[in-house]
Amino acid sequence: MNSNTVGWWGLAASLIFVVVAIALTSSFRLGLSRTISIATGRSLVQLLVVGSALTLVIDPDTSLAWSWAWVAGIIVFAAYTVTRRVPQVPNLLPVTLASNVAVAVVGLAIVFGFGVFDLDSRSLVPVSGMIIGNSMKSGVVAAMRVVEASAEQRAEIEAGLALGMSTRQASARFVRSALRTAISPQIEQTAGLGIVFLPGAMTGLLLAGADPLDAVRAQLALMYVILSGTVVGSIVTGLGTVSRLTTPAETLRVTHRASR
Repeated sequence: MNSNTVGWWGLAASLIFVVVAIALTSSFRLGLSRTISIATGRSLVQLLVVGSALTLVIDPDTSLAWSWAWVAGIIVFAAYTVTRRVPQVPNLLPVTLASNVAVAVVGLAIVFGFGVFDLDSRSLVPVSGMIIGNSMKSGVVAAMRVVEASAEQRAEIEAGLALGMSTRQASARFVRSALRTAISPQIEQTAGLGIVFLPGAMTGLLLAGADPLDAVRAQLALMYVILSGTVVGSIVTGLGTVSRLTTPAETLRVTHRASR
């Protein structure tokens, strides 16, 4: 067994820092202690379930079709998550589904079509999760920011509509700002690779005993695809949100600020 394998005692020890975090948020009365506890508990249960399921999926005797089914589930769940986080936007689910499908098709075609990784059950599910998961996060931000802009800048947008602009034209400046907000964190994360932090995939490969340069190449390939997927997902979701906030008469639906 690899000496870097984390045992159950190691996992329990890592929770000590969570206890410290809960104690600090309680002492400063931030109101986050319960949220941290729930998040920690959910992640523990969810990942243990996922780990058990992955044991079956990555078995060499298991058909690759089960891995593709898992990827489809990731796409649907991510789309639903974005929709749930921005309930002010009507009928957003088709937009988020289209966004995630586009990201998955392009990203996986590049990763596996060009042989960056071998197409097998051990790589398909985790790579898909990384690509779609990051796109989902940026999609949430893009949709929320578009909703906030439509509520806060409604007077300016309606002034543009009164001058004969379409809703997309009248809101273009705010949509661009929303998309920059959604995409910028991933750009900064990409720019900080190696200097500020070592990302997860590279760290995992190093802990598994891979050659550092092999780990670097794998991580860079993933990060470039993730960055592109973030851009695609943000733009599709942001523009789709604008279309869902536009009535057939080219007016703006009444919205409120997105809850966080």
